[in-house]
Amino acid sequence: MEDHRIVDLYWRREPSAIAETSAKYGGYCRAIARRILGDDQDAEECVNDTWLGAWNAMPIHRPERLAPFLGKITRRTAFDRCQADRAKKRGGGELPLVLEELGDCVPAAPSAAQIVEDRELEHMLDRFLHTLPPRSCDIFLRRYWYAEPLSDIGRRYGMGVGAVKSSLFRSREKLRNYLEQEGIIL
Repeated sequence: MEDHRIVDLYWRREPSAIAETSAKYGGYCRAIARRILGDDQDAEECVNDTWLGAWNAMPIHRPERLAPFLGKITRRTAFDRCQADRAKKRGGGELPLVLEELGDCVPAAPSAAQIVEDRELEHMLDRFLHTLPPRSCDIFLRRYWYAEPLSDIGRRYGMGVGAVKSSLFRSREKLRNYLEQEGIIL
């Protein structure tokens, strides 16, 4: 089913919207959650929470592109679950490594009063990604959006883990410089 029809189902509050979404994007959302959480059962629960999140968000938002909309909900849900797990000393997944790698070139999360600045940072990151060569951009996104392990990225591109790390390091340095040029103090 086409995305705009699925969105229409949500807007009409048709329960079949969830079944259609699951059929089309279940694997995509499970892969995102699994990479972040490292556990199939937790990933499945996260995906179910994604469908609920989409159900609750749709009457307010009408996404033009459904996959990124669902991916964002899945990531946020998985990150929240991972943080809760870490707080309980259970850990797992790639999230701690990913966040540590980005920690010195992306400012700390702002307070609620700085939501507007948060959105501007999102736009800056989007503009930055368009400055990278396609392969570097894809490697960056696979690591920091999808939280893919370095070894998986290396296999995908026929690179060693060291080469992937080097590519990510150069991209993070470019990001740091880009943000500083944009007036973000790190």
